[in-house]
Amino acid sequence: MTTTEPEIRTYGNFRRPESPGLGSLGTLGTALVFGGLIVLIILMAAHQLIASAAWAVGVCVVLVLLMVRDLHHRTGLERFGARMAWRRSRKLGQHLYRSGPLGRTEWGTCQLPGLLAASKLHEFTDSYGRPFAIVEMPQVGHYSVVISTEPDGSQLVDQEQVDSWVAHWGNWLSGLGQELGLVGAAVTVEAAPDSGARLRREVLGRIDPDASDLAKRVLRRVAMEYPTGSAQVRAWVTLTFNGRTYAGRRRTVDEVARDLGSRMPALTQQLGNTGAGAARPASALAVCEAVRVAYDPAAAALIDEVHARGETPSLDWSDVGPAAVESTWDAMRHDSAWSRTWMMTSAPRGEVYSSVLAKLISAHPDLDRKRVTLLYRPLDAARAARAVEQDKRTADLRVNSARRPSDRNLTSARSARSAAAEEARGAGLVDFGMLITATVTEEERLPEARAAVESLAATARLVIRPVYGSQDAAFAAALPLGAVLSSHLRVPESLRRAM
Repeated sequence: MTTTEPEIRTYGNFRRPESPGLGSLGTLGTALVFGGLIVLIILMAAHQLIASAAWAVGVCVVLVLLMVRDLHHRTGLERFGARMAWRRSRKLGQHLYRSGPLGRTEWGTCQLPGLLAASKLHEFTDSYGRPFAIVEMPQVGHYSVVISTEPDGSQLVDQEQVDSWVAHWGNWLSGLGQELGLVGAAVTVEAAPDSGARLRREVLGRIDPDASDLAKRVLRRVAMEYPTGSAQVRAWVTLTFNGRTYAGRRRTVDEVARDLGSRMPALTQQLGNTGAGAARPASALAVCEAVRVAYDPAAAALIDEVHARGETPSLDWSDVGPAAVESTWDAMRHDSAWSRTWMMTSAPRGEVYSSVLAKLISAHPDLDRKRVTLLYRPLDAARAARAVEQDKRTADLRVNSARRPSDRNLTSARSARSAAAEEARGAGLVDFGMLITATVTEEERLPEARAAVESLAATARLVIRPVYGSQDAAFAAALPLGAVLSSHLRVPESLRRAM
């Protein structure tokens, strides 16, 4: 009798898109080199020696800023631009926000700050008769739908089942590239302390009046003491669509709702095979609750108590925002809490297992609330083919242009060829990133929160850094509202990639 060990699947081959250019320069730096040389030759031919020297010094300074990169792959020019943008925002007072009757908003409501200020919330019904919310971003013409999920978890689950979930999740992500008008997707997992209101409602509401006094006392004590130290984990999947048609005409929210209402059943049913559990569209009230609690964690207990009494909280989109926000260089204070948001700058290198993010998304005793958001930008078949071929040519160029190519460049070229071969066989291509938000109720605990998040990221083999100078925007992007940051940037994304 022979037995075979089950195959342990590993995952990897995550690649950062590279811009082709000379040496460590990208397309923008290479164009600057040739353009600077042409201008320098013209100035010297015109006998403008002082102007030629000044021009040469200026070009060299910019090239050095483009060539020098830090651990997080950011150029000196990007760091300088971020610092100047932060100083400008502080000078204009854009890092401060006050709302409500005593705030600066003329209408006296607590609307959302920053890039979410112009957002609107609508509620419609899908083809199954289920209410679903649509978050509209009128400044960029995006519409987002939020799907509430209840993940099954991997505890006491066979590895074969976990591998099946991962495979279905990959197929689901690959299928998003074929969804008409989809511009982004996000998965948000939030871990927070459980107030115990739901458990008390469930237990106390089922006590038999004829039961013994001992049994009643035991159940009441369990309902009061059991939630201590327990955590509540919630997850959402947010899909963001472009409101324009093939002809370029911007559709109204009613037209978008009719389209998405017919597609929601298929999207939620496919999620059931990925381990997401019961997936259903989130109502407008559920979205309001999630945003209200994110900006003011003290409101979570009140909302849970209202639900425990069998009542419905009265929340409106114009009043779910914070009363006050103050952003600093590396943190943000909002109502009753302080938060810090990190961004992933490097995906796990090498091969990883399916449980690589298990500790990162779990609750932590040093954090009052933790939100991990995976941001996806699926590419359609045409864009994916161009992207992998361009990446393959760039990797081959770096190998062929060096007399003795490094092992890193050789490995990168093999990885690029592997990705191109997989795409040719029908695999999908997805750009992805990650935001991690840690929230504490006391400012003195921010150093503990930073140590906790960085240690958790190390277990996931991630390289992260705080989102310096843009904490408020990163906090908003980590919420399950479908904000696509690249659409809100002043510098075009194509220019940023060319660096």
